[in-house]
Amino acid sequence: MDAAGSMPSPQLLEEYSQFFRLLSEPARLQLLCQLRQGPMDVASLIEATGFSQSHISRQLGQLQRAGLVRCQRDGVRTIWSTDGDLVADLCSLVQQRLKQRLQDQLKQLQSA
Repeated sequence: MDAAGSMPSPQLLEEYSQFFRLLSEPARLQLLCQLRQGPMDVASLIEATGFSQSHISRQLGQLQRAGLVRCQRDGVRTIWSTDGDLVADLCSLVQQRLKQRLQDQLKQLQSA
């Protein structure tokens, strides 16, 4: 699904599938939403989400390998943040799509 509209290769389709699978986990989405608010350390993420330290670390590792989050050291703490505008852009696209679907459903209900 490139600019020319040609069909992606099977390998690229598999990469797309893995990326969307990564985003299909509610815990990872919750962590991304938290980090969209600003950089946080794991202790703050534990407090905000209620997840265990090991669960958060595992999910952040997967998000980091996908290039969606990054970390930097601040003394003994590791500070996590979203990596670039991709997360914000993805959230905005999904939010727009959901809003449009709800508006269309409302119109259908009002015309019934």
